Amino acid sequence: MHQIPNIITILRIFLVVPIVLALLDQRYELGLILFAVAGISDGVDGFLAKHYHWESWFGSMLDPIADKLLLVATYITLSYLGLLPLWVVALVLLRDFIIVAGATCYYHRIKHFTGEPTLVSKINTFTQILLALLIVLAQVTNWVPASSITILIGIVAGTTIASGADYVVEWVRRAQQHGK
Repeated sequence: MHQIPNIITILRIFLVVPIVLALLDQRYELGLILFAVAGISDGVDGFLAKHYHWESWFGSMLDPIADKLLLVATYITLSYLGLLPLWVVALVLLRDFIIVAGATCYYHRIKHFTGEPTLVSKINTFTQILLALLIVLAQVTNWVPASSITILIGIVAGTTIASGADYVVEWVRRAQQHGK
């Protein structure tokens, strides 16, 4: 039973390709449904892991990888389709690169750690998921105002920058605690 969150996370990874293909085929309804299922599964696996104490090192590494695969693939696809500005994709990729580089350096130079998303990072992931959902929803229905997407792009940019900076500050603080 304790592996259920990891199984849900793996299933989320398997949804990435069908989501991208649905979007590229401009089958936005299907893409929206699959992306919503993937987004909801992220919350479900996290809830199960915490509520039932089914947390594991593997899960703490796998969950953010699943999130990144889903979001990066979706953002690149939406940008390719002209629905999301390329600079937003570049900002998200830069943040992810900084986090991976920082985590790798920390792991190899200082000590082993578990992937612990910060509150700012959780907010950033939520806003990124919400932005992708709204963009795809706007292709399906007329009720999403363009201004709401524009505002959410600004929020995603702000939380992306804040989250990247938050991780850098946290790793520097931890490194200083370990005298490195």
